[in-house]
Parts: sequence; structure tokens; C-alpha cells
Amino acid sequence: MKIVILNGNPVENTGFDNYLKNLASLLESRNHVVTILKLREMKIKYCTGFFGCWVKTPGKCVIKDDMSNICREYICSDLALFTSPVIMGFPSALLKKAHERIIPLLHPYFEFIQNEVHHLSRYDKYPLIGLLLEKEGDTDEEDIEIISGIYRRTAINLNTSLCFVKLTSDLIEEVANEINSI
Repeated sequence: MKIVILNGNPVENTGFDNYLKNLASLLESRNHVVTILKLREMKIKYCTGFFGCWVKTPGKCVIKDDMSNICREYICSDLALFTSPVIMGFPSALLKKAHERIIPLLHPYFEFIQNEVHHLSRYDKYPLIGLLLEKEGDTDEEDIEIISGIYRRTAINLNTSLCFVKLTSDLIEEVANEINSI
């Protein structure tokens, strides 16, 4: 399986980064191909809502930054693992910024999915989504449930499904096993 890990940690954090590095190594030892994208080291601008990605340059954002590479890695993977520390009850703004800029991978046209209106798929296949979070001291279960709900909705919008939500307090082997079970 080809896996892309979107590291949404906005600051250098040896523990978080080492967890992802060790997870990637374990997954590679199980014959997965893993790419870690450290979003903080990439140039990612905010979505301006210009909709040029749908009208002017269909499928490609008009903003010139690293998101074209991120979108390519995302759409060519089998699993996209969104990772972030929980900051004030939410994933990092850095992860959210990248998350929002994946919109060119969809058409501007609509269809009904689960009795709701959503964008048409631009591609035949979208990667499954996993979510890996690191709790802060004041993070509670309600925070995790709210974030999980956001990513469940994101999965519907991206014509895929959220396969799992795990925490960095879980053993790396447990997360790898969850991925292997997909």
C-alpha cells in the first residue's frame, strides 16, 4: 500500500516527529511505501476561495506553492494519514490549511451522496483517510470526537472514508496493525 503521512505539527517536536518516523519505518518493514510530508517545511498558502482551480485551471490550484506536490502525493496514495497535535481542541491550522487546499481534486459540480449534496469526483479513486492525533494536557474525549467528526465529513466530501482515529499515546504497533487491516 502507498501511504502519505501529512505531518501537521507546526513546530519542531522530536517526540511527535519520531513517532511518525518510527511508524513509517515499521510500515515500510511490512512492505508499504511511505512518504512523510512535513507541512511546516513546505510553502503552503491559504485558500483564497477564488475557485480558479475549478474554472480557470480545472483540477489545479492557481496558487503557486507546494500544494501541487501535496495533491499529487495525496491522490496517488492508497491511504492519507492526517496527523497533528491537538491545539486548543482542534488539529493544527497548518494541517487545516493543507486540508482545505485539496479541493481542486474534486469537480465544482454536485451530486447526492448519503442524501446530501457533495462535489463530483474528479478521479476514479481517492485514498482512504486515517487520523492520528497527539493530545495536549487539556485535550478531552469530546475534543477527539469533534475532530473525528470533522474528518468523517471530510471523507464524505473527498469521496472516501475515514478508516480509523488513533492517538500517539497508542503503541506504534497498534497504529501499524490498524493500517494493515485496511
